Amino acid sequence: MRRSRYGDAGQAFPIYITVVAGLLFLAFAYLAVGQAAANRNGAQTAADAAALAAALDTRDQLAGKWMEDVLDPEEWQDIFDGDVGGLDLSCWRADELAAQNDAHVEGCDPGILRYEVKVETDKPVGDSIVPGTEDEKSQATATAVIEFRCEFDLPGEEAGDGEEAGDGEGDDVLPLPQLTCGDRTWDPDPDDPTTLPGPEDLFDVHLAD
Repeated sequence: MRRSRYGDAGQAFPIYITVVAGLLFLAFAYLAVGQAAANRNGAQTAADAAALAAALDTRDQLAGKWMEDVLDPEEWQDIFDGDVGGLDLSCWRADELAAQNDAHVEGCDPGILRYEVKVETDKPVGDSIVPGTEDEKSQATATAVIEFRCEFDLPGEEAGDGEEAGDGEGDDVLPLPQLTCGDRTWDPDPDDPTTLPGPEDLFDVHLAD
């Protein structure tokens, strides 16, 4: 009987080794999957940040254009629609934010009130049990949009004798339109900076669904 027990133990040992080897293989496989997932998540984070940064820079430029033409309300809507010249491309901001997230921009496509950015991670997935993946890098794409978030009505023209209001000496100058942005109302007065909405009041910047 004693020899039989030793024989059973000897037969069980290879099975034990096989089970342990299988568990180790699964552990390394899960680690490889985790490495790849982390790399992809890093790429998506970099893409999101890059697209948002480019859109925010354009938002600030549009707000600056509005400040320049604040006394000409008829120009406001074109500015708020992004239909204005003289804007600088903001892909350089996408480059900066991608670099801060260990990635680089592969493509930056500016549109009207939107930026689509594609990035690739600087670091590969790394060594794993999956052959050929150690040098692979992850890519991701994100699109950020800029939306005007206010409402306003142009005042009626009160001109006489073919002249526009405010053109002649003594004419009454029409007040600037009131801006309603979310739950706040603004009465713009260029002489009082506290009455002028900021870029974040005028525009909402977010990732596209």
